[in-house]
Amino acid sequence: MSTLYCRGVRGATTVDENDRDEILQATRQLLALLIRVNDIRKEDVASATFTVTRDLDQEFPALAARQLGWIDVPLLCSYEISVPGSLDRCVRILIQWNTTKQQSEIRHIYTKGAQRLRPDLSDLPPVDLEDLENWIAQQMSQLDLS
Repeated sequence: MSTLYCRGVRGATTVDENDRDEILQATRQLLALLIRVNDIRKEDVASATFTVTRDLDQEFPALAARQLGWIDVPLLCSYEISVPGSLDRCVRILIQWNTTKQQSEIRHIYTKGAQRLRPDLSDLPPVDLEDLENWIAQQMSQLDLS
């Protein structure tokens, strides 16, 4: 039997504007990449923390996780510490999830302008955005919010 660990996986992305739809779309895409690349099942997620820079205030990014079916997962939103010269319009995610994977097997995802935060972890192969958006739409269509 494999040992189960509680592991953290990080990701970050940026948006061009402080716009509700843009924040949600970018967060859904980032979360979808983290889920797909790391084979994360929502049933195994202990919790997730979402942070935004102070220039983003049009929506809670955790709503994107709810839209993808993370209804029972504890989620928290917060502001990122504002440091002079830090990256603007950035959404970050930290997911804690139970997995048998070793820490070295976990893929952290940094997209768009957030690649500058961790260039050493920004070697993601080209992403088929149409395929990704189709997967997101499929997840969202499975929700029964009645």
